Amino acid sequence: MNNVFSNILRFLIVVLLQIFVCSHINLFGFATPALYLFALLLLPFELPLSAQYLIGFLTGFVIDLFAHTLGVNSFACLVLMFVRPYLAKALNRGKSTEGVERPIPGVKDFKWLFAYTLTLSALHQFLVIMLETSSFVNFGHTMLVVLCNTVFTVFLLLCILYIFYPAQRKY
Repeated sequence: MNNVFSNILRFLIVVLLQIFVCSHINLFGFATPALYLFALLLLPFELPLSAQYLIGFLTGFVIDLFAHTLGVNSFACLVLMFVRPYLAKALNRGKSTEGVERPIPGVKDFKWLFAYTLTLSALHQFLVIMLETSSFVNFGHTMLVVLCNTVFTVFLLLCILYIFYPAQRKY
């Protein structure tokens, strides 16, 4: 029960931070972090896939309501939640994620967390930016925006992850 409450609280906090703070950040004129991915990336792996898809869709839907993006974030979050278990299995070298409750420091090492966060953030940002622009006219500029958004998002997510979930040292 405590785990459910902490997941709901984390979801509400990061969505509110995204809506009221991060959506108004434009680093260098175009880099905007997607902090709400924090709630999606930390969902427990043992959660049923249908619940993961529903949470991903609803998260994107709430962001779309406030960003006026007409389903762009809903689609990107849904794809992210679809790819997430396959990526986790690939990063585990084909082993199941069974027994791994959440991808946090102490459970997974920095290399694994970095690859997991980078891949899913890059996929999400690529989908969001490409669906928003709906054009290949300025493809170089669009890829620069995707790269900057991804780097900014990954940096923030990993910093927050290591601040709130410090790795347990094994002696």
